[in-house]
Amino acid sequence: QILDKKSGKRYVLAKSRVSQLYPQIKSKKFKKETLPDIYTVEKTFVGKDLVGWKYQPLFDFFANEPDSPQYFRVLSDTYVTDDSGTGIVHQAPAFGEDDYRVCLVHKIIIKGGDIPCPVDSNGIFTAKIPPVQGKNVKDADETLIALVKAAGRLVQKDNYDHSYPFCWRSDTPLIYKAVPSWFIRVEEIRDKIVANNKDTYWVPGSVKTGRFHAWLTDARDWAVSRNRFWGTPIPIWANEDMSEVICIGSVEQLFKLSGVKVTDLHRETIDSITIPSQKTPGQVLKRIDEVFDCWFESGSMPYAQKHYPFENKESFEKTFPADFIAEGIDQTRGWFYTLMVLSTALFDKPAFKNLIANGMVLASDGKKMSKRLKNYPEPTVIINKYGADAVRMYLINSPVVRAESLKFQESGVFGVLKEVFLPWYNAFRLFLQNIERWELDTEKKFIASSELVDTTTNPTDIWMLAATQNLIQFVRQEMDAYRLYTVMPALVSYVTQLTNWYVRLNRDRLKGIVGNSEAEIALQVFYDILLDVTVLMAPFTPFLTEYLYQFLRKLQPSYPEAANGGGASLPVKAGKSDSVHFLHLPKFNEGRMNEDAVAAMKVLQGIVEQGRNVREKRTISTKYPVKQVVIIMRNPSASVVEAIKGPLSKYILSELNAWDLKIVPKDEEKDWVKMSMLPNSKLLGKKLGKKMGMATKIIKGMTHEEALACLELGELKIDDTITINTATEILSKLDFAKENDPQWEATASPEGDLVVAVDCDQDADILDNGKSRELVNHTQMLRKNAGLSASDTVEVFFAEDVGESMLQAVAKNAAFLQGKLRGVTPLPKALCSPFAVTLGSDTVDVGGTKLEVSITQPCVSPKDGAEEAVLAFLRTLDPLTIAEGQVETFVVDGKEYVLTEGTDFWSTAVRKAKSLKTLDWLS
Repeated sequence: QILDKKSGKRYVLAKSRVSQLYPQIKSKKFKKETLPDIYTVEKTFVGKDLVGWKYQPLFDFFANEPDSPQYFRVLSDTYVTDDSGTGIVHQAPAFGEDDYRVCLVHKIIIKGGDIPCPVDSNGIFTAKIPPVQGKNVKDADETLIALVKAAGRLVQKDNYDHSYPFCWRSDTPLIYKAVPSWFIRVEEIRDKIVANNKDTYWVPGSVKTGRFHAWLTDARDWAVSRNRFWGTPIPIWANEDMSEVICIGSVEQLFKLSGVKVTDLHRETIDSITIPSQKTPGQVLKRIDEVFDCWFESGSMPYAQKHYPFENKESFEKTFPADFIAEGIDQTRGWFYTLMVLSTALFDKPAFKNLIANGMVLASDGKKMSKRLKNYPEPTVIINKYGADAVRMYLINSPVVRAESLKFQESGVFGVLKEVFLPWYNAFRLFLQNIERWELDTEKKFIASSELVDTTTNPTDIWMLAATQNLIQFVRQEMDAYRLYTVMPALVSYVTQLTNWYVRLNRDRLKGIVGNSEAEIALQVFYDILLDVTVLMAPFTPFLTEYLYQFLRKLQPSYPEAANGGGASLPVKAGKSDSVHFLHLPKFNEGRMNEDAVAAMKVLQGIVEQGRNVREKRTISTKYPVKQVVIIMRNPSASVVEAIKGPLSKYILSELNAWDLKIVPKDEEKDWVKMSMLPNSKLLGKKLGKKMGMATKIIKGMTHEEALACLELGELKIDDTITINTATEILSKLDFAKENDPQWEATASPEGDLVVAVDCDQDADILDNGKSRELVNHTQMLRKNAGLSASDTVEVFFAEDVGESMLQAVAKNAAFLQGKLRGVTPLPKALCSPFAVTLGSDTVDVGGTKLEVSITQPCVSPKDGAEEAVLAFLRTLDPLTIAEGQVETFVVDGKEYVLTEGTDFWSTAVRKAKSLKTLDWLS
C-alpha cells in the first residue's frame, strides 16, 4: 500500500507494478533519491492477506441485487500475474472463463443460477446500466470513463494494443459472454468415461494416454445448446418460468402429448406445436428456443444412422461399439470426446474399439490450407494428374496417419507414382507380354496353377514366394495393429525386390530363352506373386488393383464361373468374383516361408551391389566381363554358403558379368582381408577413463588372427583390472588386405561383414566378350525402336569402319550371341540378302571402332549370280515357311525352273554362310 504524495490518495498494488502508476521511475535519467518525494510505502503484505476484504465498487449498479452481499470482496487465484496491470484483476463472471471459474469456486455465483450481466445478446447495455442503456459495448467506453473520472477514481487513461477476436464472416468485433445453456452432467459420469477410454486402442497411443486422457480427467459439464435458427431443435417443452419441463423422446410421444403428428423435425415444423400443461390446466408448454450443438449430433452418429432404438435394434447391438473409426487429431476435444461421453451416458461403454488419430495436412509452407489464400494445389488437378491411388498412398505413408502434421508436397505424390506404381505396372505388363508369347509358342492357354507353383526348385522363385508371404504376414500384422504408416515402406521395398531383382534375374526364363517348360514355371510363380500383391494392396490402392485384377482373373480356372451373374455370387473366389474388393485378404502360406532363401538372396544382392561399386571405381563397363569375383563373408550360415556356391552362383556371375566366382574359406581369409577393430568410444569412454588411450592402441594393433580369437572368446583383457566385452564395446569389420595390388579392387559392406573383390585385368578374350555384349545391346535397342515384340524374328548384320575386330569378337562368342538373340547369329553386312528390308540401322562406337548395326526382316538368300527370273521368284517366298532342302518349281516364258533350298537358295543368310563355309567359325 502506497501513499501518493501529490494527491494524497492511497493505492494497493503489486510491488513489481509500481512503475504502472509512475512510468518515470523506469527512465535511465530518473534519480532514485527523489523517490520519497513521489510516494511512500505504508504497508507491505502478501496477496492472501487481502482475501476477504470488502471494497467499494467503481459502479454500484449491482449493489442491491439479491446476491450482492457476496459481491465486491477480494478473492485469490493463481491465474493472476504481476507482469502487467497492477496485480489485481476485476472479475466479470459473465465475460471470462477464468472470471466465471473463480467466482464459482468462491461462491460469488452458484452453478445454474443467474449471473450478473449488464449486456444483452446483441452486445447492448441493458436498463441495469442507465448511463449507457441501449449503447453497444464498443460505443460506451467514453461515457464510462467520464463517469469514473467524475467520481475521482480515474487513475490512468491509455490505449492498449492487443489481439482481439473478430467475426470471420462479418469482420465485426466480438465479445466473450456467458449465455444461459442446457448442459449434460458430464462431471457425474467422468470416472466412467475415463475407465471406458482405457478399453479402447488408439494409434498413436500417446494421444489416448496423453491429451485425451488429460481432457477427460478434467471434463466439465457439456453445454449442448446453441442460440441460432439452423440446427436440430432440442426436444424440450416448458412453461415460461421453467417450473414444468418435458423432454420428448419420440415422434409418437409428441403426438400423444400434443395431438400433432409430424414427419419433419426441423424447427419451422415443430416450433408452433404446444403441449397442454398437466400441472396448470389452461396453460401450454412451448418448445425452448435453443437448438443442439452440432457436436451433440456428431456424437449421436452411431445411433442416429440406424434410427436406434426405433429401428435396426438387433443390427445396432451386434455392431456396437464400432470396430474402427478415424478422424483428425483436432477431434480429440470434438468428435472423439462427444462419442465417448454419449456412449458412456447411454450404455456405459465406449462407442469404438479402435481409433486412428490423423494429423493435419498443411500447405507446403507449413501454413494451414486456405481457400482464400489458395496456398495448396487443386485436389482434382492432382488426382487427374497422378491418380487417386497415388494421393491415397502418399497420405498413408505420411506423418498424418500417426497424428503428426504433413506439409503437402506434389513431388511426394509423384514419388509414389514413380517408385511404386510404375515399376509395379511395368512388372505386370512384362508378365502379360510373356504370357502372350508363351501361348503363341506353345499353342496352349495359360491357366494359373498353385500346384505347379509349389513344384518350382528355382532359388529365386523360392525366395520371391517367401518374400511375398513375409509381406502378407507383415501387412496383416500391421493392419491388426492399425499401423497404416508401416505398409508403404514395406511395399516400396517389396516392389523393388520384385522389379529390380526377381524380374531382372528371371528375364530370360520369362522370355522362354531357356525353354518354354521353364518359362511356364516362372510365369506361374510370377502370376501367383502378382495376384497375391494385387489382392493384398486392394484396400490401399483400390483403383489400380481393380484394373490389374480384371486382367489377372481371366487366367484363373474359376473365371468361367463368373458368367450369368456368378461373379457377384458366393462363395468369393479369385477369378470368379467380379471385383478384387470382393476377395478376402490373402492368408500367408507357412509352407512357402523360407528364411534361408531370404537370407541367401540378401547376401546375393549385397555381393552384386558391391561388385557393381568395384566396377564403377575402376570404370569397367558391365558389358565387359571380369575374370573372377572373390567373396569373403564374416560368419555366414552354412545354408547361405551352400546357396551362393550352388544355385545362386550363376545369377551373381550373370549380374556382375564374371567368369568365375570364389568364396574364400575361413582358413584363407587372412590372405584377403584383415579384421579391423575400433573401441566403442561412447561406451568405453566412461568405463576406461584415462586408460582409453592405452586400450585404443591395443585394440587397433591386433592382428587378424588375434582379432578373430578375441571376438570368438567374447572378451578382451586390457590388464588385470579391465575386461572389454567384444560383442558390445568393440566395433569390428573386415577390411580388404590387397589394397596395393593393381590386379584387385574391392569394397566392403557398411556393416563390415562382406567384402567383394574383383580381378580387374582385361585381356583380349574379355574385351571381345564385351564387344559382343555391346552388339546385343545395340540390337535390342533397334528392335525396341522398330516397335517389335519379343516373338518377332529378325536377322542382324554389322559393318566395321576399320579392321575385323568385331568379326573376331562374334566368332569367339557366337554361342553367347545366339543365346541372347534367340538363335540369331550376327553376320557381316556383305552377307546380307539383296532382298532384305531394313527395319532399323544405327552407327555406334564399340570398343573404339565405328560399327554399323542393322536389323532386317527375314528373307531368303539367293545363290550368287542367279538369273533375274530366279531372283524375282525368290523375292516372293516367305522364309519362315521354307523347310531345309525344300524344292520350289516355277515356269517363266515357257521355261521351267527347279530350285532346291540349300543349293540354289537358303532360308536365311546364316544358312547360306554355313553351307558355303564363308565363315570358318560358323558351324
